[in-house]
Amino acid sequence: MFSAELLTQLAHELDRSEKSRQQIEHFSKRFPGMTVEDGYRVAREWVRMQIAAGRRVIGHKIGLTSRAMQISSQIDEPDYGTLLDSMLHTATPGQVLDIAATNFIAPRVEVELAFVLKAPLIGPGLPGGKEVTLDDVLAATEYVTPAIEIIDARIEQFDRHTRAMRKVFDTISDNAANAGIVVGAGRAAPTALDLPWCGAILRQNGIVEETGLAAGVQGHPAIGVAWLANKLAPWGESLQPGQIVLAGSFTRPVAAQPGDVFEADYGPLGSLQFRFT
Repeated sequence: MFSAELLTQLAHELDRSEKSRQQIEHFSKRFPGMTVEDGYRVAREWVRMQIAAGRRVIGHKIGLTSRAMQISSQIDEPDYGTLLDSMLHTATPGQVLDIAATNFIAPRVEVELAFVLKAPLIGPGLPGGKEVTLDDVLAATEYVTPAIEIIDARIEQFDRHTRAMRKVFDTISDNAANAGIVVGAGRAAPTALDLPWCGAILRQNGIVEETGLAAGVQGHPAIGVAWLANKLAPWGESLQPGQIVLAGSFTRPVAAQPGDVFEADYGPLGSLQFRFT
C-alpha cells in the first residue's frame, strides 16, 4: 500500500501535469507493486487537493463499462472518477458551445447518459445503507439527460520509451481519465424512457464517427450507477441528491483537435453541439 507521503507526491504530479499540459510517465512502471486500491487512493488525494484549491464535487463518472474495454484493461469491472465544477460545460439548445482546447492535453469525446439524483444512494455498511439495485437508481433519479464526457490523459497512454500501454492502475489514478462534461440537452424521467434503447449519433465536423445505444453500457445504464453506489460505500462515501452520475460511454472515444466541431444527436432528447477552440 502506498504511503501517505507517496500519495501526496503522485497527486502533485497529476496536478502539475494538468496545469503544464505535459504528460507524465506511468505510475505502474515506477511502482510495479501498485494495486487498484492504490490508484483510487491517489485519485482521492488529487480530488482533496482540488477541493482545497476551491473546486467543488458535482458528481461521479463510471468508465470501462464495455466488456471489450474491460478485457483490454485486464479487469472484470468498471472504474470510476470524480466530477468537479471546473469540468462542467453547459450548452443551450441550438448553441455551438466553445470549449478551449488548451484546457486539455489529448482530449477525446465519448457519448453517454447522465443521471441527476433527487435522493441519496447509500451502499451497504453505511448508516441507512443497503445493497443498491437498478430499481433503487431509477427511484432516486430526478431525470436522465444526454451528456458528453471529455476524457484526457495526464498519464501518457503509451510509455515514451517502451510504447507499452498504461495499466488500469494508471487510469484510475488519473481520475479515471475524466477531464470534462458537456450537458444542456433534453431531460426525461427515467421511467419515461426505455433506457437501453436510448441512442445517439456522434458527428465530428459533419461526418458521422460513431453511433450507439445505451444498452452497450452493461445492458442498462442504471446498472453502473447501482454498482458505483455499492463500490463507494467501503470508502465511507455515497451518491447524494443533486449529483450528476455519468453512466458510461456507449461509443468509442473520438480524438479531438482544435477547430473540431462535434454534434451528439440523441433524437427525442435533443442534441449537444460544441467546438474545440
